[in-house]
Amino acid sequence: MAFELKNVVPWGRTLEEYIQIFKLTDSDLKGKIISFGDGPASFNSQMAKLGKTVISLDPVYQFTESELKQRINETKETVIEQMKANQENFVWKNIKNVAELEKIRMEAMSNFANDFELGKEQQRYVYHELPNATKYEPLEFDLGLSSHFLILYSQLGLDFHLESITEMLRICKEIRIFPIVNLNALKSEVLDDIIAHFKTDFTVNIESSDYEFQKNGNQMLVIKRK
Repeated sequence: MAFELKNVVPWGRTLEEYIQIFKLTDSDLKGKIISFGDGPASFNSQMAKLGKTVISLDPVYQFTESELKQRINETKETVIEQMKANQENFVWKNIKNVAELEKIRMEAMSNFANDFELGKEQQRYVYHELPNATKYEPLEFDLGLSSHFLILYSQLGLDFHLESITEMLRICKEIRIFPIVNLNALKSEVLDDIIAHFKTDFTVNIESSDYEFQKNGNQMLVIKRK
């Protein structure tokens, strides 16, 4: 089935949030990072302004800047209304209220959109859809990230997750996936099977995160080479 922009709900997070989510250290940020399913996050553009390079992969990068901006504008009010109606499902600590959330998200997505065409030219934004193989060499990256995609969307199925994580581990020395709950803020149905599958050949741990917005969503899965 073709990937269609009309099915995408763009929602972008910032460099500051990525640092909290993945407990990124100065050493981590100096390494070679690839991030899967980044969508309209400003992580990449903010890192570029600091002179650091991140490769972001996402199927939405097949579209143009104007198409993505249009889709952001089409969906933002719907998302905000849903947030207002479901405020009890979130922890208002890192972000204080819906108005602040909207400001942070729109600034992040604006930063992304304004950087998008340049970033595509520089191969920082790369069209890719998991679990397909990437074009990168084995262990080319120090760190691979997945924010609010893998494990969260458990309905994609266990096989999708195992194949996707296998490809991430092919090209990365370490990967971090956040959060480890599903969309209902319950333990993800695929988590235990993922851990069981990879723990023989890799070091697999659940670690705390400095970020919690979705209730119970304050842990990440860390998989490293032994």
